[in-house]
Amino acid sequence: MEESKRNLVDEDAKASLDIWRYAFGIVDMAAAKCAIDLKIPEAIENHPSSQPITLAELCSTISASPTHLLRIMRFLVHQGVFKEVPTEDGLTTGYTNTPLSRRMMITKRDGKSLAPMILFQTSQEMLAPWLRLSSVVSSPDSGSHPPPFDAVHGKDVWGLTEDNPCFGEMINEAMACDARRVVPRVARACHDLFDGVATVVDVGGGNGEAMGILVKEFPWIKGINFDLPHVIEGAQILDGVENVGGNMFDSVPKCDAVFIKWVLHDWGDKDCIKILKNCKEANIGKIFIVESVIKEKKNTKMMEERDKKLEEVRLILDVAMMTHTTTGKERTLKEWDFVINEAGFARYEVRDIDDFHCVIIAYRS
Repeated sequence: MEESKRNLVDEDAKASLDIWRYAFGIVDMAAAKCAIDLKIPEAIENHPSSQPITLAELCSTISASPTHLLRIMRFLVHQGVFKEVPTEDGLTTGYTNTPLSRRMMITKRDGKSLAPMILFQTSQEMLAPWLRLSSVVSSPDSGSHPPPFDAVHGKDVWGLTEDNPCFGEMINEAMACDARRVVPRVARACHDLFDGVATVVDVGGGNGEAMGILVKEFPWIKGINFDLPHVIEGAQILDGVENVGGNMFDSVPKCDAVFIKWVLHDWGDKDCIKILKNCKEANIGKIFIVESVIKEKKNTKMMEERDKKLEEVRLILDVAMMTHTTTGKERTLKEWDFVINEAGFARYEVRDIDDFHCVIIAYRS
């Protein structure tokens, strides 16, 4: 009985502190955006001395207010984004980067930085719909109530990108930074499946970053970067990659294999099946689907800490789909099984890439 009472007291004490995360949860995001906007990680990384950069030196480098910068850095150090360490003479302290802060370098294209993703998700266009999440949760499943993004902007994400090139560029950069991180992992996990494949179409390939990585990994491939015409207008010109405009709901260019990353989660089952059928009708042998698979079993105490964090990312993304799309969702394996079978694929397999994404390979026969 006494132990039970102690547990209740501990839980209550923890809750009294945890609740503040929900009152001020946006501070983490805003402080990270501030660091990226001011290029603080770059200033620390490029400091000419081998010593940690002092507050005065950092202020001078990024032209910041000492008082305000001290407070932002104090918070980010506490959160583990930066480290504060003594200088060699022991008279003062300075700042150093961490693996986390290096992932906030907007100038790096090294397959680790997610700075463009953070800037995209912290844009006004993406933040405003979150305040209307309750409206979609409380509305009937008939779709009579507009999703939060549409309610705020009067159009869906893709309509806004067509009318707002700057917003479209932010999406392309966000998707490209994730491609630099994930596509090499896919290539390693599926290297054997690209043997004998002559042409690959990246459906919804944005600026072509993912296909550019694939053709470097597999130089015998002819790559086709396929997206809406207004997206293709801004695509990169890359060796071995042809940029083709079109609509995946109408048809997909003929090829040996399709690569489709982080596209199907934007759509409900009916649309997802339509896209997959169009991929299948392109006379392909296989389709590489790079998406999350939500675990159907509940977390247990035995679950590895990394697995818990990966699952947390998947669940966060699922709520984001409710906020930013009309019918999109992250799927369980059972839900993926349904759409893949309904699209007419003969079989599929799932390969782990040590990420919140995995690769689902669906075969035509």
